[in-house]
Amino acid sequence: MSLPKASRIIGLGHYVPPRVVPNSELAQMFDTSDEWIQQRSGIKERRFVDADDTTSGMGAKAAIKAVEDAGIEMKDIDFIIFSTLSPDFVFPGSSAVVQPLLGLEGVAAMDIRNQCTGFIYGQTMADSLVRAGHASRVLLIGSEVHSTGLEYSNRGRDVTVLFGDGAGAAVIGPAEEGRGLLDMELHCDGTYVKDLWVEGPSSANFPTRLTHEMVDDGSCFPKMNGRRVFKEAVTQLGNVIQSVLKNNEMTVDDIDLFVPHQANMRINQMVGRMLGISDEKTVHNIQRYGNTTAATIPIGLSESKAEGRIKDGDVVLVAAFGSGFTWGAGIMRW
Repeated sequence: MSLPKASRIIGLGHYVPPRVVPNSELAQMFDTSDEWIQQRSGIKERRFVDADDTTSGMGAKAAIKAVEDAGIEMKDIDFIIFSTLSPDFVFPGSSAVVQPLLGLEGVAAMDIRNQCTGFIYGQTMADSLVRAGHASRVLLIGSEVHSTGLEYSNRGRDVTVLFGDGAGAAVIGPAEEGRGLLDMELHCDGTYVKDLWVEGPSSANFPTRLTHEMVDDGSCFPKMNGRRVFKEAVTQLGNVIQSVLKNNEMTVDDIDLFVPHQANMRINQMVGRMLGISDEKTVHNIQRYGNTTAATIPIGLSESKAEGRIKDGDVVLVAAFGSGFTWGAGIMRW
């Protein structure tokens, strides 16, 4: 049996919870405004879960749509990769939790923790599994529940206004010659761990990983050095996109659609201007969903396919930057 030389996305799906939270609702909780949030991030609203939605539950809903879009049956899935920074439980991982929801008991399942770059790290893993013959239909899920872990006060304002809940999924299988994932370049620099992180609860905290002080001092809520994140994101996204294009003897003129991670519209617009990628070729949906971390790229791909923005033969560029710091970019021919 000859092994496939590449993999491709054969199905996409996404799910966002029904509750819409406009900027005006956050302005009732702490000092902010619709104008302030939009000027800094481009966000107008986001989705928050209610008691009926969980990280794995939303992932399952997105996965069912992706399998239907692929034109296969759920039983054809032979590997699950679940990317999230907000698993249902400390352990086990959400890949195990989602597995029985999909009727896939016994199928290999794993979690990856690369935050905002989680989906493209996961796509690289899925590509390797398919090309090595270890799997033929990989279900890659990115799903996040941020809303239950944010600090709704002036102290947490700068981070809280940015995030939303949602899920996206892709089915990845063998690609025909000339199609699929052409290249993916990934990076990490742990020097910046504390510039975007949640300090606790933490197994590094002795003698107990969870204390009352963590709630009082806010160390159990996400913290971000906004200036450094913005600067590094623009720089590293620009660098990695130029690198992956050069390595594949392409220019931005060869790109039909750019699907960046949705952390901040200002970051994506600045990267686009710097590289010469037009806004018309760039997917922006952060204004409706906020930052859904590992779910942003699959949601963007899923919506773009449904809207007819991706056609067979198109060259699609994906890129992400996030906590770690981690970043990367990839090129696909649809």
